[in-house]
Amino acid sequence: MDNEIAFHELKAADRLPSPSGTALAIMQLVQREDSSAQQVAHLVQCDPALSGRVLRFANSAAFGIGRSIASVQEAVLMMGMQAIRNFALSLSLIGIQHNSRCQGFDYAAYWSDSLLLAVAIAGITARERTVAPEEAFTLGLLADIGRLALATAWPETYGECCDPAQADRILTLERERYAIDHETLSLMLLADWGLPGIFLDALKHSRGPEVNEASRAVRFSRQLAFARCLTHYCLANDAHQAVLLPTLEIEASHHALDKAALLKLVNEVNMNWHDWGKLIGLKTTIRPSLPAMIPSREKILPGLDLLLVDDDPMMLAHLSKQLVTAGHRIKVCRNGESALKYVIEHTPHLVITDWHMKPLDGLQLCKTLRASNFGKNLYLIMLTATESEDALVEAFDAGIDDYVIKPVSRRVLLARVQAGQRIIMLQQEVEKERRNIERYSAELAIANRRLKHMANTDLLTDLPNRRYAISRLQQEWTIAQKSRRPLSVLMLDLDYFKLINDTLGHNIGDKVLTHTAKIIRETIRTIDIPCRLGGEEFLVISPNTDTAAALQLAERIRRNIEKKQLVKIALPRPLTISIGVAGSTGAKPDWEELINLADQALYRVKQGGRNGVQLAQ
Repeated sequence: MDNEIAFHELKAADRLPSPSGTALAIMQLVQREDSSAQQVAHLVQCDPALSGRVLRFANSAAFGIGRSIASVQEAVLMMGMQAIRNFALSLSLIGIQHNSRCQGFDYAAYWSDSLLLAVAIAGITARERTVAPEEAFTLGLLADIGRLALATAWPETYGECCDPAQADRILTLERERYAIDHETLSLMLLADWGLPGIFLDALKHSRGPEVNEASRAVRFSRQLAFARCLTHYCLANDAHQAVLLPTLEIEASHHALDKAALLKLVNEVNMNWHDWGKLIGLKTTIRPSLPAMIPSREKILPGLDLLLVDDDPMMLAHLSKQLVTAGHRIKVCRNGESALKYVIEHTPHLVITDWHMKPLDGLQLCKTLRASNFGKNLYLIMLTATESEDALVEAFDAGIDDYVIKPVSRRVLLARVQAGQRIIMLQQEVEKERRNIERYSAELAIANRRLKHMANTDLLTDLPNRRYAISRLQQEWTIAQKSRRPLSVLMLDLDYFKLINDTLGHNIGDKVLTHTAKIIRETIRTIDIPCRLGGEEFLVISPNTDTAAALQLAERIRRNIEKKQLVKIALPRPLTISIGVAGSTGAKPDWEELINLADQALYRVKQGGRNGVQLAQ
C-alpha cells in the first residue's frame, strides 16, 4: 500500500529519474499501433549522440550483424523498434544521472555493476533463448534502477543506507526511512516506462523463492538469478571467487553449462563488459570492497585550500611559503588555463591570481569562473601592479572579491585572505543549514507518508483499504480515458466466511483473511492493484487490461486460493472465493458503474454455487 503512495508522490513531485526528451518521444512513438521504423529512425537522427551510439551498437560484436551498417534507418530495421526504444531509454538514464550528489552512493560502481549484469543476462539468453538478448540487456542494465531513484529522490540521506556493513538490511532500512524499497521501486519504474510484462514478472520472480512453473517468464527469471550470481563472481577478487565458484557451478548446471563452458562464459562476459564500457562511456573497473570515505570540508578548517596562479616562479615560491606558514594548503598553477582545469577538478576555497599572464590572463580567468556553476561561489583575489580606478573597476566587474597591490605585502595579503576566510566559513554554515533543512524536510515527508499509509491501509492484510481503492480507481479510469486503453476490475468475496467466524472464532477468521491477501498479492501482476474493501471482500484494479485478460487473472486467483489451503487449521469447508469481473473501454461504463457491474457478476457467482468466475453482462 505505502509503495503505491510513495511512488505516485515521487512521480508527481518529479523526484524520480526520467528519460530524456528524445528517449521519451521514441518510447511514446513505439507504443502507437501506426508507428513505423522510418519514424523511429527520424527521431534517432534528431539526436546526434544517440545516432552515433546506435550505429556503434548495431556494428558491435555483441550484436553480431556480421557486416558494416552506416544508415540509422537500416540499424533500426536490423535491431527492431523495441530494442531501439530500450537502448535509447538506457542511454538517456545513464547520461542524465552522472552528476548527482548523493554522498555514500557510488554512481560509477552502480552503473558499472549494472552494465555487467546486462552483459551477463544478454550472454545467457543468447545461449538459452527466452527473450531477445538485446532486450534482456536493457532489463539487466535497469534491474536495480530503484537504487538510483532513491539516491535521486533523497540525496541527503540515502547514502546512509548504502553502508556495506548494512548490505543485508538495505531493503528494511529503505522501507523504514522512505516507505518503499529499491526492488519495488525498480518494478514500478519499469512498468511506468512501458517495459513488457514478462520482463517485470521475471524480475519479480528472480528475487524471490523459486517458482515451480514452466512459463517463459519463470525461465527468464531463473536466467536473471544466474546472471546475478555470475555478476557477483566477476566482481569478486581471487580469494572470494574461490568461495563463490562451487555455488556458481551448481547454478550453471541448471542451464546446461559444465565447468569448462561456465569458465568460457565468464571470460566472454568479462571481455564484453569492458567492450561495452567503451561503447557507451562507462568505466568497468572492479570496485574495492569498501568505498573510500569522502573527506569532510568542515574538519579541515580553519586552514583553506588555496590556489595560487602566477607565471613568475619566484613569486609563487615566495607567496606559497607565507601562506603555508599561516596554516593553509597551497597548490600552484603557472597560467590561467591550467588554473581553470584545476578548479574544475578540485574546487579550492580561494583563488589568488596574477592579472597579466598568457595565454589566459587573470581577468579572463575570473570572468570564466564566474560564468560557470563551479566558480560562482569561489573567493577570488587579484594581484595587480596598478591602482588605476578604471582598471580596478574592470577587475571587480570581471568578478573579483578583493585585490592586493604589487609588490605584495605579507601582512596585507594575509589580512585579505583572512577576510575571505570569514566569508567562506559563513557560506559553509549556510550550506550546512540548507542540508539540515533538506534532511528535516525529507524526514517530515516520510512521517507524512507514514500517516497517509495508516489512513489508506488495511492494518490486518496490509493491502490498500476502501478509501484508497476508490481514489485509485477514479485515477486509473481517468488515465484509461485519456490513453484509450482498457481498464478492468475484479470484485472478490470469500465463500462461507461467516461460517469460519461462527465456528472457529474471529482470530482464525483474521488468519484466513491474511492468508487470502497474501495469495492475491503473489498471484497478480506487477501492474495490478489489490485492495481490501472490508470484511471478506477484496478488489483488484487492472489497468491496461481487457476483459479476456482479466478473466484469466481472476481464474488464476481462484485456482490458487482453492489450491493453497491453510495448513494446521481445520476449516469447516475448503477455502474458496467467488469473483466478478467487469471491464471498461473509453468513457463507458464509468468507474462507479464498473464496480456495480463487477458486484452484480459476483452476486451471480454466489447464486450459482460459489467458487467461480463470471464476467459482467
